[in-house]
Amino acid sequence: MNIENNKARFRDAHGDVTIARQTPDTPQTRSPAYRLAYTDDDFLCRDELRPVRLQLELLKPTLLLDEQNIESTIVMFGGARIPDPACRDRAKTPALSKLSKYYSEAREFARLCTLECMKSERRDGVIVTGGGPGVMEAGNRGAADAGGVSIALNIVLPHEQAPNSYATPELCFNFHYFAIRKMHFLLRAKALAVFPGGFGTFDELFETLTLIQTERMDRIPILLFGKDFWHTMINWQALADAGTISRGDLDLVQFVETADEAVTALRDWSA
Repeated sequence: MNIENNKARFRDAHGDVTIARQTPDTPQTRSPAYRLAYTDDDFLCRDELRPVRLQLELLKPTLLLDEQNIESTIVMFGGARIPDPACRDRAKTPALSKLSKYYSEAREFARLCTLECMKSERRDGVIVTGGGPGVMEAGNRGAADAGGVSIALNIVLPHEQAPNSYATPELCFNFHYFAIRKMHFLLRAKALAVFPGGFGTFDELFETLTLIQTERMDRIPILLFGKDFWHTMINWQALADAGTISRGDLDLVQFVETADEAVTALRDWSA
């Protein structure tokens, strides 16, 4: 199908939006029924339109990332509460203060990965984060330190939220559906770096492990920053000993401590 010919043959949708705004003000044109369906927020937010909204959230980032020639990504997951060690009031609790070193490691890891990405004309290995504070901010910030671009996949939450200021504006997206957002994290992923975090970080990590374990997704390197943290939170060996996972599943993750160690692990990795 020649899309360009179709564009020439049919009226542009933007043109009809402009024309529709110029219609006479009458009871008929003021009725919600008269609105163009694709400009009617009330209509698009109906429960019956959920399948359409799911499709739109899947399609919009796909088209825009394709237009920006994003070939592959390095995904960074981690806690929104992990503070920048340079901040004076960096943490409300001593435990979080101790974890602030991972902000620095996340920032440096993103910087090193972005420098590697910029060596090629292809956008291969672009950093992508959830677009929020903490480790997510560190990831986008590290990419900016290197002079490169980075992706942010933000999500609407009940409390006020905005994407961090380091994400590349034209690569910053907002989501309603957690499921579609998680799909976009992994659709282009060539590696995954996971830093200490909470429920969201664990959810994202274990969904990725499940997809790889069940062969619904190709295997990629999964680097867990902070061996002590992850072994304290999860008894990996006990899962294998209980038979709820196979012993080979333990090889799906690799523990690292520093950005340099993680970059080396990515260079040495083989499926």
